[in-house]
Amino acid sequence: MTDSADTPSFRLAYVPGVTPAKWARIWAERLPDTRLVLLQTSPAEAAGLLREGAADAAFVRLPVDRTVFSAIPLYTETTVVVVPKDHVITAAEEITLDDLADEVVLHPLDDVIGWEQPPGEPAFERPATTEDAIDLVAAGIGVLVVPQSLARLHHRRDLTYRTLVDAPQSEVALSWPQDVTTDLVEDFIGIVRGRTVNSTRGRAQQTPAAEQKKDERRKPQQSGAPRRGTAAGARGRGGGTKGGGGTKSGGGTKGGGSRRGAGGGKPRRRS
Repeated sequence: MTDSADTPSFRLAYVPGVTPAKWARIWAERLPDTRLVLLQTSPAEAAGLLREGAADAAFVRLPVDRTVFSAIPLYTETTVVVVPKDHVITAAEEITLDDLADEVVLHPLDDVIGWEQPPGEPAFERPATTEDAIDLVAAGIGVLVVPQSLARLHHRRDLTYRTLVDAPQSEVALSWPQDVTTDLVEDFIGIVRGRTVNSTRGRAQQTPAAEQKKDERRKPQQSGAPRRGTAAGARGRGGGTKGGGGTKSGGGTKGGGSRRGAGGGKPRRRS
């Protein structure tokens, strides 16, 4: 009981159609001491879980209330129409919204497409859920437009789907409350963005130390450069000294110049 209370955890909610298995596996590998708690929720309840603090983050479909939540878009879903296997639409691999003009298109109350105006003919009433709408499609009442992930989630042997090439699309995002961006949220952001172990938030915490090491590496180079320049200058002056016959004559600019001028008659006579 004590162990359970003391064990840190990260609560991740996700809406139907989203599969968090890949990210959960990476979390377990990178943070084995922090338990990942997965909470499946409906689209309508996801925001409430985050507001109430019942979940630390959630996979949701956009849009979200940006005055309350932060969100990182992850991917855009393909939109499909679910039909009976013997429906005329199945003759084509891809269809357009115009192909649905004469069809009864079911529009469930939990619809995630966000139509300005749904295509086709409306049903007499809207089904309560996508799952209910799937049952109506199987009964021959109409067809259903959903993200491909939901079509797969509610797969039935007597139904199939085709891609709608010009339909609105659903976008999946990771979302969390703006005022509760915890260290664990940052860790999960790194995972969903595909960062490696060395490029996650932990590395950001080590940045000052890393910068200090860089500075230490730079200092010898910076202090060494002048020394090399000085040595080169010394060698240059040394060369001049040998040619001029003495350090004193090569060292003083004014004096050396006047002495060279005074004793430089021979080169002028050769020319």
